[in-house]
Amino acid sequence: MSHYVIGDVQGCFDELVLLCKKIKFNPNKDKLIFAGDLVNRGPKSLEVLNFCLENKNCVTSVLGNHDFYLMYLLEHKKKNKSLNSILNAKNSKKIHKWLKKLPLLMKIKIKDTKEIFWITHAGIPFIWSLKKAKKLSDEINASMKIDSYNILLNMWGDRPIRWKDNLSGYKRYRTIINYFTRMRYLDPKGGLKLKKKDLKAESNHVPWFNQTHVKLEDKQHIVFGHWAALNGKTGLKNIIGLDTGCVWGKKLTAIRLEDKKLFQVKKK
Repeated sequence: MSHYVIGDVQGCFDELVLLCKKIKFNPNKDKLIFAGDLVNRGPKSLEVLNFCLENKNCVTSVLGNHDFYLMYLLEHKKKNKSLNSILNAKNSKKIHKWLKKLPLLMKIKIKDTKEIFWITHAGIPFIWSLKKAKKLSDEINASMKIDSYNILLNMWGDRPIRWKDNLSGYKRYRTIINYFTRMRYLDPKGGLKLKKKDLKAESNHVPWFNQTHVKLEDKQHIVFGHWAALNGKTGLKNIIGLDTGCVWGKKLTAIRLEDKKLFQVKKK
């Protein structure tokens, strides 16, 4: 059995099919994990989600910002041109139910190599331990089961920009979700700079992984998507980026966790 993690698909279903063929994905024995942003901008978001549902025994995902946006539209019965095929689909309720069960952070341990992979959409800030990050992910999971309507309604916004343990209510939920799904740059105190997406250096804000990687123990890795401008390049062996901009005309990337081998297909 092999574990594969795939970067941001964003509705690029044809490329997903090609990538599954390239990795020789076998649903009877392999596991497929998406690093979030299954939908939006690409032409076949519904087909991507139907693929996930049809293979739900061996396919899962962490949640990305575009996935949260889709849940908001479904929960609040809103319309969106690029996602209407999902919103109007006969199985939209099944899709919504499946999405709401997905975590923000997933831990995968490879038996043979003893390596541990933490999979999340945007990353893990240095101000959280891995144990704390998992606890906060579980907190959102549990809260979504009982209050998803209001969480999704109140998750919009860039503030608070900095995590504090005493945050409460929807401000707390919004901040946790922003770190896990929208983070790129952090200031020295762990504050988010959400508007900055380019790769130009700034003295007071650095990529989140520049600070987080030193906290990882031997055989621990973080796998993330979200940041297409990086083209998967972090310069760090234990921080693995998988968003290689398929929806922007570049490539869709997967990694096999057992040997960390990368697989790619070009945008059609």
